[in-house]
Amino acid sequence: MGHPDFRVCGKIFATLGYPGDDWAMVKLSPSEQAMLINVEPKIFAPVKGGWGKRGATNVRLRAARKPILRTALLAAWRNTAPKRLAARFKGQ
Repeated sequence: MGHPDFRVCGKIFATLGYPGDDWAMVKLSPSEQAMLINVEPKIFAPVKGGWGKRGATNVRLRAARKPILRTALLAAWRNTAPKRLAARFKGQ
């Protein structure tokens, strides 16, 4: 698709530039997505369609601040990383 992406063990957990230049996407669980949308509705929104229902979440980069963006990126990384690798970084 031509978007810069972030991967762990070859699997994408976040992208930049989707659906536009001021946006990103993180792969969350549906419950993580619901929580972040509830807490920060001006920053997070579900991706349209089936991907969004499974947790793919758009991030408005201009509205996002580092702490909440870090939380979302770490959750997406942990959701995508192999369980043994993610376990090594539990609590960080």
